[in-house]
Amino acid sequence: MGLPMDDAVMIQKGNRSGEPYVITVNCPDKTGLGCDICHIILDFGLYITKGDVSTDGIWCYVVLWVVPHSSSSIVRWVNLKERLLSVCPACSVSFYLNEPSPRAASSPVYLLMFCSHDRRGLLHDVTQVLCELELAIQRVKVTTTPDDRVLDIFFITDNSELLHTKERQDETYKQLHAVLGQSCSCELQLAGPQYDNLQCISSLSPSVSEELFRCELSDNVFQTQALSPDMTQLKKASVTIDNSLSPGHTLLQIGCVDHKGFLYDIMRTLKDCNIQIAYGRFSPVNKGQRELDLFIRQKDGKKIVDPDKRDALCSRLKMEMFHPLRVIITNRGPDTELLVANPVELSGKGRPRVFYDVTLALKTLGICIFSAEIGRHCTSDREWEFYRFLLDEDCRFDMSSMGGRNQIVDKVRRTLMGW
Repeated sequence: MGLPMDDAVMIQKGNRSGEPYVITVNCPDKTGLGCDICHIILDFGLYITKGDVSTDGIWCYVVLWVVPHSSSSIVRWVNLKERLLSVCPACSVSFYLNEPSPRAASSPVYLLMFCSHDRRGLLHDVTQVLCELELAIQRVKVTTTPDDRVLDIFFITDNSELLHTKERQDETYKQLHAVLGQSCSCELQLAGPQYDNLQCISSLSPSVSEELFRCELSDNVFQTQALSPDMTQLKKASVTIDNSLSPGHTLLQIGCVDHKGFLYDIMRTLKDCNIQIAYGRFSPVNKGQRELDLFIRQKDGKKIVDPDKRDALCSRLKMEMFHPLRVIITNRGPDTELLVANPVELSGKGRPRVFYDVTLALKTLGICIFSAEIGRHCTSDREWEFYRFLLDEDCRFDMSSMGGRNQIVDKVRRTLMGW
C-alpha cells in the first residue's frame, strides 16, 4: 500500500519580485538523489543560490533556493515539479523492505528533421525552442548546403512523455515555425535504424582525443584550460576531509570559484563513487567563492578512513571543480573545429544544456556553424559526451591565429560556466 506523495515536492515563489523560488523535496532517500535533483534543476535553466540537505538514511529533506540563469528564461514550474517527483523514490512498502524498484523504461527516441534557409544563430534558436519544450537532444547532425540551406536532423526524447500525441506534436511544429518561418519544412516521427547509424560519428584523431579526454592535466594545460575567470581565485580552491568531528560520518569541505552546475558536478561525482550524504549545507556566494560542507559516508555506512580512498576522492573532486568541461579548437583538414566534452554519469546521463550554451556563445560571437555532431567516447575509466562544431571562418575572428582561437574558446567556456 503506497503512502501519499502529494507533498513530496513543493515549489514556493519568493515574496517579492526577484527573490528566489524555494524548492523543497521531502521523500525516501536513495544514493544519488541529490545528483538527480540538481540535474533536473540545471536542465530547467535554474541556478541554485543556496541549499540544505539532511537524511537519516531512510528519509531525506532537501531545500534549495533557485533563480533563473537568464531573466528571459521561461520556466515551467508545474513541469519542474513533475520532473522532480519522477526521481523521488516511491513511498511504498517495497521501499521499506528494500526491494528493488522496477527499472523505468527508456523514453522513445524521435526523429526531428527540418530544412530551412541558413542564418547566424539559427541552430541556437532551434535549440532554445527544444529546451523550452523540454525536448532533450540525444544526437544531432547539422549540415549546410552550398546554396545556403541547412538540413538539421535531431534525435530527441520528450521529458513529458507526450510526443506521441497530436497536441504535443502540433505545439512543437508551431514553436519551430515561429523561429524558422512558415516556409520551413519540418518532419517528426519515431526514430528507426537511422538513430543507431548516427551514433557512429566520425572518430577523433589520437592526439585530439588525448588532449580532450586526458584524466590528469599538466600544469601548463591546467592553467590554460582550467575553467576559472581568475587564477587567483582558482588557487584558493580546496577539498578537505576530516574524520574527527563526527563518530559516524566524514566531513567533506569544498571551497571553489562559483560556476553554473557547481553543485551538480559535486553531487554527480559523489553519486558515481557511491557516497551517501547525511547532511549538507550549500552556502551563498561570497566574493565569487562557493563553500560546501557535507557529512558523508560510504555505501556500507562507514566513514572514509582509508588514505588511498580519501586521496582518490579529493583528487576526483578537484578535477571536477577545476575542469568540469573540456573546450578546445583544432584543425579538421583545412577547416576549424570546436570540440567540447563533459563526463557522463555512470547512469548514462550527460550534462544538461551543453549544446544550448555552446550554440548561444557562437551566436553571440556572430559565428555560423557549418556542421555539428554529438557523440560518446569511452576511455579507460569513464564515458564522455562530446560535441563537434565545424565553424564558418567568415567572421570577425582570425581562426588561423592563436589569439583569435583563444577568444572563441574563452567565450564558450564562460558561457558554459555561467560567467
